Amino acid sequence: MINRELIRIKIVQLTYAYYQNGNRNLDNAEKELLFSLSKAYDLYNLLLLLIVAITNEERHRVEIGQQRARREGTQEPSTKFVDNKFALQLESNKMLREAAESMKLSWDDNIEFIRKMCALIEESEIYREYIESDDDSYESDREVWRKIYKQIIQENDDLDALLEERSLYWNDDKEVVDTFVLKTIRRFEPKYASRQELLPEYKDEEDREFARKLFRATILNADTYQRYMSESSRNWDFSRLAYMDVVIMQIAIAEMLTFPNIPVSVTINEYVDLAKLYSTYKSGGYINGMLDNIARHLIKTGKMMKVMGDEVSRKEERVSRKVDSPRNEDFSRSEDFSRNEEGDANIEN
Repeated sequence: MINRELIRIKIVQLTYAYYQNGNRNLDNAEKELLFSLSKAYDLYNLLLLLIVAITNEERHRVEIGQQRARREGTQEPSTKFVDNKFALQLESNKMLREAAESMKLSWDDNIEFIRKMCALIEESEIYREYIESDDDSYESDREVWRKIYKQIIQENDDLDALLEERSLYWNDDKEVVDTFVLKTIRRFEPKYASRQELLPEYKDEEDREFARKLFRATILNADTYQRYMSESSRNWDFSRLAYMDVVIMQIAIAEMLTFPNIPVSVTINEYVDLAKLYSTYKSGGYINGMLDNIARHLIKTGKMMKVMGDEVSRKEERVSRKVDSPRNEDFSRSEDFSRNEEGDANIEN
């Protein structure tokens, strides 16, 4: 589940924090990086457990409604939602149960929030249409939860606030993790029953090593990478570069030089995106041009053995990178980081 997009986000955050921290211990910083990535996987499992918690609360409501209806001789409430085949399969899922136990994940202390979510779902058009539909297929049951997640859970301010209270590590994780929860819902098949596989923490060991190697290269070669920035910035006002922009370009240079199999255009595009998320609204275009200049300088001087096209990679001209992308081109988190736009651009000082 932890992909390179999320790894790059965490490395930007942890590199920035490393330079803000007076005690620059690289080993401790690396442990913090891996821990923060593991917390993202915790969030993935917790959000799947939210579906289970909502189903359990709805089951409790139906039982109360049934008892009342029997006493009063009225029609009993529908059990269609609590008998949802996808939700029941998720509830019995072996991997999710093991994760909940080992990570000590639960919604038991947030019952009022769960009740509020139930009320939102019951009041929704999605719920009404589902209850009234004669379609009792597994596909229909899975689809209703995909719709509920996208329209009620994914963009929910109360949930965002609650998650922030539970862990500061989750502030920037949910947008990415939401896409993996939706992917998991789509992948469920009834034939696998309780043994349906969830997404693993890492696709393979190579991604874990990518995180370690990129972070270490960024920190250990900081002076060299900043010299490359200076050598390539004759047509740019490098001295007024935002603090976060320097951090992002330093990581991008580390990736270009450390991983020969990653195309230059891919690296530039990824860090232009991150500049738009974490720095100023002008940073995307600025970093796009700077990284293109730096890459060409590194190739020309024989420091990097990669090939580039004739045109500058222009991430901002692309409408959409992929389906379910959590990125929003107009979204900026610059308010979450104190920048030093007027100071020395050298982040070692």
